[in-house]
Amino acid sequence: MQTVIFACIHNAGRSQMAAAFFERLADPSRARALSAGTQPGERVHPEVVAVMGELGIDLSARKPQKLTEELARGATWLITLGCGEACPNVPGLRRDDWPLADPKGAGIDAARRIRDEVKARVEALLQREGWGRGAS
Repeated sequence: MQTVIFACIHNAGRSQMAAAFFERLADPSRARALSAGTQPGERVHPEVVAVMGELGIDLSARKPQKLTEELARGATWLITLGCGEACPNVPGLRRDDWPLADPKGAGIDAARRIRDEVKARVEALLQREGWGRGAS
């Protein structure tokens, strides 16, 4: 079982979207996702809840959480999303960075574009690693 942590600063936008798409698209017997932030916000951004809801993914009850050593224990990947120099580092994990804009306050159209880019990147990761549903 592989564990991927999607992380950004506030864990209220991009990382929440990435983990939700991963949960929907990955084979749960092969891989799972967590999302976290270095300075978690109080809630998922409203525009993120709205655009994910358009695809039938309800993030309204999700709570941002802090990236801790305990949370990262046993993980294999850390994928950071657009936090630049403030991105967390967890030694020993495979690492990737997806430099994506922050959807907070960007408006619904921008949030949709970011959502679609996050989904495409998650799909590419699942394809590359062989973790998608129905992968052999």
